[in-house]
Amino acid sequence: MKCSENRVKKRSKPSSKLHCDSPTIYATRAPRDVSIDEIPIDIANTQSGDVDASDVPEEIGSLTRALASTEPPTNPLVVLKAARWWYIHGKGGADPAFQWAVEWARHLATDTPSDVDRFDEFLEYLVTVGFADDTAELR
Repeated sequence: MKCSENRVKKRSKPSSKLHCDSPTIYATRAPRDVSIDEIPIDIANTQSGDVDASDVPEEIGSLTRALASTEPPTNPLVVLKAARWWYIHGKGGADPAFQWAVEWARHLATDTPSDVDRFDEFLEYLVTVGFADDTAELR
């Protein structure tokens, strides 16, 4: 069920967040960002393609590094959280981090082999973005 404007309620304490009856759905109201969860979306920088590791929120950076590790996340919903951030702030559907997160979530959901070439592109992209100096550091 979607939050409609008439269902969105302000908290009793002053806050920049608005909540629906469901405790898991809320929208952040700030001049530069809006979100449906705890991870902010910087509207001015959506799909700019210019991502630097220092611009990535801590939680997304941690998930991204975990996706590159030898023990990646096993919960597809957690993986899709990272995919969403990279889609919005990276290169959209062409973003290698987004593509790998979606590929890994597909692998988890269907138990089919993942695309090794896509993983290599993801690692190279993380080096370009500044997560590591070399792909070997990410593993």
